[in-house]
Amino acid sequence: MRSLRAVLFTALSLALLWVGTIASAQQITDEQRAFHDRWLTTAQRAETVLNTKRASDASLEQLRAEIATYRDRFNVSRTRNSDRIETLQSQLEALGPAPEDGATEVADIAQLRQRLTEQLDNLRVPQVISEEAHSRANGLISEIDSTIWDRTKRELLARGPSPLNLALWPEAYRETRLALQRLYHETIENFAIGSVRAQMQDRLPAIIGMMVIGLILLFKGKRWSDRFGNYLRALGGAGSGVWTFVVSLTRILIPWMGVVFISGALQFTGILGVRGTLLLQQIPYLAAVFLYLDWIRRQIVTYAEINDPEGPVATKATQYRIYVGLLALSLILQELIRLFERIDNPSDGTLAVISFPLILATGLVLLRMMRLRKSKADETGEPDEEGRKVGFSSVISLVQRIVYLLGVLSPILAAFGYVAAADAIVFPAVETIALLATLVILHRFASNLYGWVSGKGEAAGDSLLIVVVGFLLAVLALPVLALIWGARFAELKEVWSTLMSGYEVGGITISPTIFLVFAAVFTIGYTMTRLLQGGLRNSLLPKTRMDAGGQNAVVSGVGYIGIFLTALLAIVSAGIDLTALGYVAGALSVGIGFGLQNIVSNFVSGIILLIERPISKDDWIDVNGQMGYVRDISVRSTRIETFDRTDVIVPNSDLISGTVTNFTRGNTVGRVIVPVGVAYGTDPRKVEMILSEIANDHPMVLARPAPSVVFQGFGADSLDFEIRAILRDVNWVLSVKSDMNHEIARRFAEEGIEIPFAQRDIWLRNPEALAGAPAPEGDPAPQPAKPPATKPVEFTDGDMGEGDDY
Repeated sequence: MRSLRAVLFTALSLALLWVGTIASAQQITDEQRAFHDRWLTTAQRAETVLNTKRASDASLEQLRAEIATYRDRFNVSRTRNSDRIETLQSQLEALGPAPEDGATEVADIAQLRQRLTEQLDNLRVPQVISEEAHSRANGLISEIDSTIWDRTKRELLARGPSPLNLALWPEAYRETRLALQRLYHETIENFAIGSVRAQMQDRLPAIIGMMVIGLILLFKGKRWSDRFGNYLRALGGAGSGVWTFVVSLTRILIPWMGVVFISGALQFTGILGVRGTLLLQQIPYLAAVFLYLDWIRRQIVTYAEINDPEGPVATKATQYRIYVGLLALSLILQELIRLFERIDNPSDGTLAVISFPLILATGLVLLRMMRLRKSKADETGEPDEEGRKVGFSSVISLVQRIVYLLGVLSPILAAFGYVAAADAIVFPAVETIALLATLVILHRFASNLYGWVSGKGEAAGDSLLIVVVGFLLAVLALPVLALIWGARFAELKEVWSTLMSGYEVGGITISPTIFLVFAAVFTIGYTMTRLLQGGLRNSLLPKTRMDAGGQNAVVSGVGYIGIFLTALLAIVSAGIDLTALGYVAGALSVGIGFGLQNIVSNFVSGIILLIERPISKDDWIDVNGQMGYVRDISVRSTRIETFDRTDVIVPNSDLISGTVTNFTRGNTVGRVIVPVGVAYGTDPRKVEMILSEIANDHPMVLARPAPSVVFQGFGADSLDFEIRAILRDVNWVLSVKSDMNHEIARRFAEEGIEIPFAQRDIWLRNPEALAGAPAPEGDPAPQPAKPPATKPVEFTDGDMGEGDDY
């Protein structure tokens, strides 16, 4: 009965699951079919456009954006229900392989296998379709990018008419004058319309108000910015440069807002035609370019006047102001030429003629600024105080010089007819210089801000945080730099999308998400491991009977195991396949076995030390003649602090394979031996009694076992005794020996016991044999005795005697 109920319950569950799956699959399939039909239409249209090669760049960009939208949808669809598909596959594997041909299977199992297979097929169909559509969309996007890039490359490398051809100048003058006349007549004709004048009269109060506000902001902005700066400096941080930077931003923001109000007022009049409106819409951008470059100039000159008043920038500030203004004007005129090209579509000769003077002037300004930037050290070739060339101290300086050289190269290209290539070089060069200068200014502001907040002042510039900020600024500037030099926004978006989705390397997907997940999990696990170690070291283990060495071993073992498990969990959480890493580890094992034998040996020895614990932390050991206390046992080496307070790093393999003397292993009880000698003739029993009293009276000597005095024997000059005592702490052996020696000296002096020292008296049996001995007065000088012919004069043991005098 119970089995029948179970079978009925299983059958009912399968039926409900089958009905629900079919309904949802049918609904998803219908929706995806409609979306897929729209995609097929778009894909066919894109292939037709690419085959004809007649669409403009703007149309191709629009088509590319549309295809990218479909691709993003397919990218989501192709990974949808992956967990469910994996579960169904696991269920089918649990059922085992299907029976061979002709074999029968239990009805319930066969029905379950059929249901699971149908569900798996229903879920796989959308994935397969999305995968195919995603690949097709990728291919179309690549073709569009290639088409646009080929067109750009042809335009840059195409040689047009040379601007030095004088025959082109009259036509260029005529087309330029005609464009200005069209702008003027269009405005006059538009103003003559009665409805436009009536509309202007109705809007006159608003127009006047916007003009007044714009003029006030334009002419009063500097004074208001200075007042705002004085208010900020009253809050603190004077002299740090932080508020000066903030005020400098307001000095360009307020006038730019004034320009926006004025241009808005002129546009609100409605008297401008199409050309005037397009030109007026560019005024805020052109004003922003001029104010931005002037802001960079003021920041650089102000910093130079404060920190390097004798430098080229500070001494030639006026020339820098003129050249930066000319560069700003060149960017403005270049934008106006592009606007002229879009509106009136002039001939190539006209564009070459009106662009060449601007390219030439910009290149000359760049060259002049490079020469102004050189200091005396650059001109003479002598190194500066730091032993390096000024101007070549950083990568930014090198990039600046490359950009200057490109600016000089552009007029030459334009003169030979490559105006498009010259235009694509010189003006991005100016923008690159502005970008690099902005990075330097922002990095200096970050240093000043951190120095003010932390109180470190100028020393904050050498901190790690400021270095990291500089690196992040450089990374953030890369996309901007790419846009300056002709990269399209769609291409940058494509790179970002690819970067976020990840790269497939050896079966492992590498993406920023994986790195962030790995870093987050590992940081959390590492922090928890350190907290657990701290709790064991400070709270739990001190309350046990485990000695200090055992506690250190437990804490170290927990740390190693915790870090290993944390790394393993971080790898799994990031979705990295450990199978692929296993192949890499297997390949590296050969190199580890041959090239890292000592490291592996020390690693294994460190594990043995932590488990077997022949030595522990704070043990007093002697290894290879190095004596000291064990301060730290790590996996690779052990740190020993000697008695002169120096650290000796001993490889763990030396502690395992070599001979090590451990004075404090298990306990601190140890023996002290104090030798002493007394003169011959002293009562040995009296000496023994005195030494025994000295040993027993010392507080560090244990009563059990009791200290002993040993009469060692008869020495050459003394009777030799030794005090042998067991100390409660052998770490005090030197102090105990010193105390006993002091007490022995005092007691022997009181008892009149002499501590002998070696003495020798030398008697010369025939002093007349010494050459040069003076003769007695009145007697003839004796002739020196001739030494025996067989051997020279020698001292023998009989010639030597003992005495109290030396």
